[in-house]
Amino acid sequence: MKNILIIATGGTIASSDKGDGLAPSYDVNELLEYIPNVSKLCNISGELIMNIDSTNMNPSRWAHIAESVYENYDKYDGFVITHGTDTMAYTSAALTYMLQGVNKPVVVTGSQYSIEEFGTDACQNLSDAIMFAMEDISGVFVVFDGKLINGTRAVKIKTRSFDAFESVNFPYIATIKHGKINYNYSLMNYYVKQQKQNYYVKQQKQIKFNNSLCEKILVLKLFPGIDSKIFDYIKENYKGVIIESYGIGGIPFENFDITLKVKELTDSNIAVVVTTQCMEEGVDFDIYEVGKKLAQNKIIYAKDMNTEALVPKLMWALGKSDNMNEVKNLVEKSFMGDIGIDNNDLENQKMA
Repeated sequence: MKNILIIATGGTIASSDKGDGLAPSYDVNELLEYIPNVSKLCNISGELIMNIDSTNMNPSRWAHIAESVYENYDKYDGFVITHGTDTMAYTSAALTYMLQGVNKPVVVTGSQYSIEEFGTDACQNLSDAIMFAMEDISGVFVVFDGKLINGTRAVKIKTRSFDAFESVNFPYIATIKHGKINYNYSLMNYYVKQQKQNYYVKQQKQIKFNNSLCEKILVLKLFPGIDSKIFDYIKENYKGVIIESYGIGGIPFENFDITLKVKELTDSNIAVVVTTQCMEEGVDFDIYEVGKKLAQNKIIYAKDMNTEALVPKLMWALGKSDNMNEVKNLVEKSFMGDIGIDNNDLENQKMA
């Protein structure tokens, strides 16, 4: 029987309403009382390391979660992290960058409704997460509504529905229904053959824990009429900025010339990542004039990464280096499937 550690951090899944609204209150053992049959499949241990609403998650708490996995790594075959849904995607991505060389499953899950509520999704999500934590897969994942999602590709798209999380710009790794797991084997073959990185089969790697994150970054969403003075403030107070541009990578250059302000930032050794406000398909600066006017050799090209992954990845890259060329290379380099996948390649692998 596999040995599984559940690391509880709070969230809706562990919440109860004492009269002032839902707030985290359940510990691991109390959660497990709602899914007694799972304990027959594996040896489950648990520890409560924080009991917070996930809106209060921050990088130091990411580090606490990552450290808990790291310190217990040799004792367990898999890990389940119970978490609030609002910032779950940020945490799963952060763990991917902070825990490198993972050759065991680290599964993050939660629920839209408390485990004590009638008709809740908490019991199913927790059971599914434990099932995946027993598998011979490697990496950080989100499990929600019967789907296994790459930890850097999860995005919360709904506030109430059970199918709250989407795998953006990336196929689901697997699905589970009635305890039966169905893997996307064409995706597995893609990683084995195209990236020479099979994270479905255990490999003998030494896990590395890196908690050096630079928190001095800002996410800026462009809107019509944005005051360019905000970029002067960024230059004086931050080391990096993620700009959510329009469409495929458009940044305005008339009236308030934002492209000029972006150049001022990069000339001042500020890391500038340009992504899109659109959820799918990423950015491409070579199509429109508004994209081509950017100094593409200096800005960091987000490609098809989502903001939830870009935030911890930029923090991680800036924590590793002050050299902007190195930071650019670190962010733009694909890691654990966080950038780029060609569906035609997947179809070719499936036919092979």
